[in-house]
Amino acid sequence: MQTSNPLLSDWKDRFQLPPFDLIKDHHFNEAFDEAFLQLEKAINKNTAMFWFLNANTDQGEIKWEEFIALGKKHNIPTFIDCAADVPPVENLFKFTKMGFDMVAFSGGKGIRGPQSAGLLLGKRKYIEAARLHTPPRGETIGRGMKVNKEEVLGMLAALELYLQKDHKAEWSMWEAQIKLISDSSLEIKGVKTEIHVPKYANHVPSLRIQWDQNLVKISPSVVRDKLKNGHPSIQTVGDKSSVGITTWMMVPGQERIVAKRLNEILSSAT
Repeated sequence: MQTSNPLLSDWKDRFQLPPFDLIKDHHFNEAFDEAFLQLEKAINKNTAMFWFLNANTDQGEIKWEEFIALGKKHNIPTFIDCAADVPPVENLFKFTKMGFDMVAFSGGKGIRGPQSAGLLLGKRKYIEAARLHTPPRGETIGRGMKVNKEEVLGMLAALELYLQKDHKAEWSMWEAQIKLISDSSLEIKGVKTEIHVPKYANHVPSLRIQWDQNLVKISPSVVRDKLKNGHPSIQTVGDKSSVGITTWMMVPGQERIVAKRLNEILSSAT
């Protein structure tokens, strides 16, 4: 098979992979779509599970309900990876109620548990099967990747604390933090900001900052480097035209440090 998309072409080198310099962003979406279209055709006697990455929900043609129905049709368990999908707290229950056999969440991020731990929720028989590969069994699959007993208890404590939180108050705090950073950036002529909430994964108030580089003579990549290499180090995201910031991993009050530092960097470039 040879197409204009290198990810959908056959490559005869020993790794059977396309040269990375030929891969463009849109190629990934096309490849995902084709992969899902081929999903049912690919099922055979060795198919053990269907795996769904929730962060890429918008990129595939098969959505949650169709995915679950296809698993049930062929009697194959369905697993959804929701690593970055808490908050909202409702997601802890949403996908098992929907019909997924297993749901996994990161232990860190919004739940604030051990970063090396997580939650596996779902049908008892699959959880019990996964349990066979956890402590105190040290000689089973994934020995080097096991969650130890201290992390298990830490994860339980973190989950109990998370469920007791005032989630509306926490959301309001994040909104106020993002607005503070936004307002500080908007003090500089030529800067514009957008407050948004990603639909899937990291579903929290987020800030996208852009500016007219004829007025603010610095690129987003240089701004990100200055933030990262300063003291304290401030890690951001973004692309060639923007800087992206969230506050949900910050200790309250740290948003003021970020706002001040970002204002300083942008102001110095005017």
